[in-house]
Amino acid sequence: MNNIKKMVKKSGTSFFWSMRLLPSAKRNAMYTIYAFFRHVDDIVDGDAPVEEKVELLGAWREELDNIYDKKLPQTDIGRRIYKNCMRFKLPKEEFVKLLESISMDVPEPLQAPNLQKFNQYCRGVAGVPGNLSLRIFGCKDEVLIDELANSLGKALQITNILRDVKEDAMAQRLYIPEEFLQKAGIKSRDPLTVLVDKNLAIAREELAKVAQAEYTRAFELIKKLDKKSARPVRAIAYIYKRYFDIMQKRGWEIISPKPRVHKLTKMGLALKAFMGK
Repeated sequence: MNNIKKMVKKSGTSFFWSMRLLPSAKRNAMYTIYAFFRHVDDIVDGDAPVEEKVELLGAWREELDNIYDKKLPQTDIGRRIYKNCMRFKLPKEEFVKLLESISMDVPEPLQAPNLQKFNQYCRGVAGVPGNLSLRIFGCKDEVLIDELANSLGKALQITNILRDVKEDAMAQRLYIPEEFLQKAGIKSRDPLTVLVDKNLAIAREELAKVAQAEYTRAFELIKKLDKKSARPVRAIAYIYKRYFDIMQKRGWEIISPKPRVHKLTKMGLALKAFMGK
């Protein structure tokens, strides 16, 4: 487990500080889930040939069968999922949704998806982590799990997209929805061309409005959680919202440098959340 913890901490993710104060069983489950998410993300982002990426993602579907059919998992992460996470009765279909959504970047990087496809992507790559996390935290209300995972997941994913727009463009990715590019009067769909378009700030601002609305809704939904379940959810929301607020304050025409939140600030926000403030 120490290797997974080190990987999470080394990544510099806000996730680490948000989960640090959980009881050990829940913390280990969350670190394991993060390791899985990071692993499949690295498959898609890696330099391997497309055929190999498809094969590796397919192998993970088989590994999920091993985990849920109580066969012997073939990977270290698979064995960790079985050991640390299955006690929380995590639904297999959520893992499958993640694989389906992250596969939208294979064989070609996702570029200017329409809103329907964008929402599907966010539901998989961000809603799934939220859905599984809420179950680990102890939430039993299926409706609340679904609504909060979708709302907060979309807010967090949009924050990532707004923050990483330059990095994504360099990788030939363009996650800003087609409808927002059209509204901004941006004609090109080439990521690098869009990156230097004078109207990019307009498209980013439109996407930011969606994130703001989802943050507002998510914070209202968090109030419906019991105190123990709400603490880690509020922590991750506080930290990501801080990134969002930095970008909002400085203006959507600025794409670099990426906003930074010092680890002491992250620790302070996590403590604030766990103290129920």
